[in-house]
Amino acid sequence: MSSEWQNGFLDRLQQHTKWDSWTLYKMNYEITKMQLIPDFTELQAPKYLPQLQPLAHQVEAAETVINRMNGKAILADEVGLGKTIEAGLILKEYLLRGLVKRALILAPASLINQWIEELTMKFHIPATAYKKNVQIERHDVLIMSMDTAKKSPHRERIYAQDYDIIIIDEAHRLKNHKTQVYDFVQGLKKKFCLLLTATPIQNDILEIFYLISLLKPGHLGNYEAFQATFSTNEHADFLKDLVNQVMVRNRRDDTGIEWTSRRVQIVPVQFTEAEREVYDMLSTLEITEPFLRMTLQKEMCSSKEATALTLTKMLDAGVQVEALLNKVMALDVNAKAEKAVEIIEQAKDKVILFTEYRASQLYLQWYLHTKGITSVLFNGKFNKSKRDYMKQLFRDRAQVLIATEAGGEGINLQFCHHVINYDLPWNPMKLEQRIGRVHRLGQEHDVHIYNLAIVNTIEERILERLHTKIDVFEQVIGDLDAILTNLKGAGNHAFTANSSVFTSILSGE
Repeated sequence: MSSEWQNGFLDRLQQHTKWDSWTLYKMNYEITKMQLIPDFTELQAPKYLPQLQPLAHQVEAAETVINRMNGKAILADEVGLGKTIEAGLILKEYLLRGLVKRALILAPASLINQWIEELTMKFHIPATAYKKNVQIERHDVLIMSMDTAKKSPHRERIYAQDYDIIIIDEAHRLKNHKTQVYDFVQGLKKKFCLLLTATPIQNDILEIFYLISLLKPGHLGNYEAFQATFSTNEHADFLKDLVNQVMVRNRRDDTGIEWTSRRVQIVPVQFTEAEREVYDMLSTLEITEPFLRMTLQKEMCSSKEATALTLTKMLDAGVQVEALLNKVMALDVNAKAEKAVEIIEQAKDKVILFTEYRASQLYLQWYLHTKGITSVLFNGKFNKSKRDYMKQLFRDRAQVLIATEAGGEGINLQFCHHVINYDLPWNPMKLEQRIGRVHRLGQEHDVHIYNLAIVNTIEERILERLHTKIDVFEQVIGDLDAILTNLKGAGNHAFTANSSVFTSILSGE
């Protein structure tokens, strides 16, 4: 044992020197005082983040997860309300309290750099992006893509680590329990776990069962019990209460922030006679796969280019569709594209146009060019650098961004406030994700949404299905901002009500 303290004590005693420095004592006192947590329910993280000014709903969400949900929760705020900030606050708080030392964040590959920047710049949390040569045991906060994590040998390397908290962004990608990524996440040890998604239900009620089963197995019972109890709307309120025990959801109306309005409308489109003839031929085509017929119908509602691509593949497979393919390629008018141009010219501003098909994307860029309208493309084939470049071109030079579904996630475009849903998806939450690219914090203008739908086609069925799925979402999760029309309160007959609107618009009433 060192005797240094004893020698110092005797020296002070014999020489009558000062026992200690009052300045050093006060400094030590202040440091100790700062480290104390007088109220365990109060967040300490904001005190250490002077450059971050979290909003009230973000702080409240973090407090709720830590104090009431024991660090296992779905963060389900509407798109654009700052779920990443809430997750960052929770992670920082647990790091400060010593309850978390190591964290694993799983996100789509396109969002990894965004997570690195957020954690480093806003929360002063050094985070590392996973690469093959990264020694993961040396990094306390690791960020990697879900697609990489689920595969060997990465899967086994992750399983060999002890992470205190798992954070999963865009967690609605785990909706299918039969996928490799769901199986991977289920096998992770989860002391604390955050699932981030604005759309915890996308198609049916079972998706929320499987998400919550990742967080708290048994919270909603087993599969059979859940099916027996909640397959009808009879116990919807009970299910909503159970879900709210593990989910934090803030809506724009709940934040106290003055939001710009959403002005949403369905824009009916009439096929030309030639287009209608081809559509009817596709609808009566003798094929054994109903899904293939639906695909052709949807593609015909988008562009002849998308339709021709599928027909060509069928022809190569030996299906006799050469005459039909020739008829498709002979079409010289696209009524929906004409309507899109009409909207773009009336907007006289920047517009995002969403299509489901890359063939339609290329056609639309060519067609807009013939009308003197500048545009850039955005799709899932672009790497991050090209995505960033396209975003910059759109902001600085082009009037229109033509995006496939890849543009519905991970890109913030508040400088734009016009969105054309050129092709309607079957999933209403994809519409919400698309709109959320522009209707989010920082948007200074009312947002205009145009949902194009061709009359008397499969797109009317899609509208009906979208309304049904929205009803399911609202019964279990809560109200949803307008994504199809601004007509709320149509109840279970939303499509019937909407169809009359559809008809009145067509008749000019």
